[in-house]
Amino acid sequence: MKRLAIISSLFIGIFAFAQGIKFEDGNFTSVLAKAKKENKLIFIDAYASWCAPCKLMVKNIFPLKNVGDYYNSHFINTKIDMEKGEGIELQKKYNVKVFPTYLFIDPNGEAVHRTVGYVEEKDFIQFAKDAEDPNKKLAALKQKFESGEKDPEFLKNLANLTLYSDIDFTAKVMDRYFKQKKELDKEDVQMLLAGTQSTASPLYKTFEEKKADVIKFFPEQYKNIEKNIKLNGIAQKAYNADTKNWDENYFLTETQKFLSKEESEKIFKRMKANRALKNKDVSLYEKLILELYQDYSTASSGELNSLAWNFFENVNNKASLEKAIAWAQESVKKDQSYANTDTLANLYNKVGDKKNAKIWAETSIELAKSKGQDPSDTEKLLKSL
Repeated sequence: MKRLAIISSLFIGIFAFAQGIKFEDGNFTSVLAKAKKENKLIFIDAYASWCAPCKLMVKNIFPLKNVGDYYNSHFINTKIDMEKGEGIELQKKYNVKVFPTYLFIDPNGEAVHRTVGYVEEKDFIQFAKDAEDPNKKLAALKQKFESGEKDPEFLKNLANLTLYSDIDFTAKVMDRYFKQKKELDKEDVQMLLAGTQSTASPLYKTFEEKKADVIKFFPEQYKNIEKNIKLNGIAQKAYNADTKNWDENYFLTETQKFLSKEESEKIFKRMKANRALKNKDVSLYEKLILELYQDYSTASSGELNSLAWNFFENVNNKASLEKAIAWAQESVKKDQSYANTDTLANLYNKVGDKKNAKIWAETSIELAKSKGQDPSDTEKLLKSL
């Protein structure tokens, strides 16, 4: 019976492993070759190592049986970090600007369909079906637009599909869409705001024209929305992506036209820190964040947890990690959750405090189970202690 149980558990393990999307191990050239041989589209999970929604997709959606059944039978699947190796050039080629981005590529290397962000199971499968439907592929939809299509639902769908890949085209689509609407609804405004990330956006003019609509749905947030759009526009001009250098004088001069000197300097330091982390300049990121958060009493629970987790993942200096533990403790104090107790457990483990790591890992697992969340990562940590 014991032998039978072992054999049964092996079969269960095999079937469990077989569920979910099967991703190819080879480089993009070999994936293209396989796609040509099998006459299939390629599905690319274009991700970044620091991207939280990317990690949630890996944990919650990619392993699902229904998702795996459809994607494995219809596509050649691959995962590519857009900030490493061949991913750097592919990011430029396919104009990947946000993470995660999901691309469908034909065997000739041309993108035929795409979407972004965290996507639930049903929509993720439907999106894949749309990629195979000639009438729903981006090329066909764009051609339909160029032919003069004015149906509002068609235009809204097309705008959302191209929002993060071809903002100039999206601006033309939204312009046609908005001209038909005397008054925008909340969903329209959210779509407009998603596309108007800076004053350099071709949608900024529309944002200014639709100010009354934005204020109607976001009266309290409008000033901050407008401020952030201006800040992003100035930051884009102040930062040189090729040299990775900032024009600090330009940034401070321009932002102090509508911000106080103190706020301007603080925002600049925060932007500089975030860019340093993205550029993998951990020492600069660590230095700037420690300066910014000497006093963290007014920071939110979520903000502190995010900082603490970034330090856990990137920083090795023990004194700095002790500071991150203090942030995580304050995060837990303000709003205890599975996420921040898990962060605290991991930080304690990293500094060698196994006792507290165990206490907080157990607490985190209990919280996760009480909320119906998946504590598997924390359970692995607990087993290792």
